Amino acid sequence: MATGEASRGSLWPSLDYAQWRDTALTLQLWTQIVGKTRLSRTPWLNHSWHVVFYVTARGLSTSHFVVDGEAVEIEFDFIDHNLQIRTSTGAGRSLPLTAQTVSAFYHSYLAALSELGFATKIHPVPNEVDPAIPFADDTVHASYDPEAAHRFWRALLQADRIFKLFRTAFLGKCSPVHFFWGSFDLAVTRFSGRRAPPHPGGVPALPDSVVREAYSHEVSSAGFWPGNDAYPQAAFYSYAYPEPAGFRERPVRPAAAGFNAQLGEFILPYEAVRQSPSPDHDLLEFLQSTYEAAAETAKWDRDALECAFGVPDRPRPVAP
Repeated sequence: MATGEASRGSLWPSLDYAQWRDTALTLQLWTQIVGKTRLSRTPWLNHSWHVVFYVTARGLSTSHFVVDGEAVEIEFDFIDHNLQIRTSTGAGRSLPLTAQTVSAFYHSYLAALSELGFATKIHPVPNEVDPAIPFADDTVHASYDPEAAHRFWRALLQADRIFKLFRTAFLGKCSPVHFFWGSFDLAVTRFSGRRAPPHPGGVPALPDSVVREAYSHEVSSAGFWPGNDAYPQAAFYSYAYPEPAGFRERPVRPAAAGFNAQLGEFILPYEAVRQSPSPDHDLLEFLQSTYEAAAETAKWDRDALECAFGVPDRPRPVAP
């Protein structure tokens, strides 16, 4: 194997959804349990940005949130495969990430919080999954393949890196690059600044009021998810809400990308990026061209909203 191929293989690992499906489903439910802890303790921030996780050098973290004046941070560590609960009191807990039922994880996690003095009640039913088995009763999902979880996190690292670069080229309102535990995907969203029509709702096990608040304004959103039973492969995606006339007919880059009518969004298979001689370039091309499709068909004020990509250690030039 050539050096370049070895490097790409380590940075962009293989993600065979069929091989790790059971782990992905279980891990999504575990992240929902932890994410709902932050949800229950954090004031609502527009577009649900207060509930998200962030990619870290070891996995996925809530970042810190406050309970009774003290800070709590919870991280899924996909190197040592444990759940780290850290607090500003100096106390903490480490729970092993091993094959176990959602029910067992739920009870041991809540017990650990209680032992630390941060007992929290959460809505005990998952969101955006069907069927939505209450966490305490879920003995169906019980898989954890450490190697597969590690590969997923390694893929998230690369997606996070490129999404953050893409974000630097926008002056308007833009989300952080963050991980939604409900839909189990990494996302970055740009806003035109205009209000959007009310979203029709209908997302499984998610209140319509949450969906309508999330899509209160016009967006071009892109992300990465590991696949699901409806689309069983990892992929990058991009969509617009509301979808402008002509959006799905616009040509996008690279050649491996295209509009998926069933999903209602542009799709670039992760494997196509992984196998590309220039993965970074191809992913940026996808993000940029799908954003342009949304911005041009919806007539965004691109001159006011866009700028050049950021450069390390160099302030963005501003004309006097």
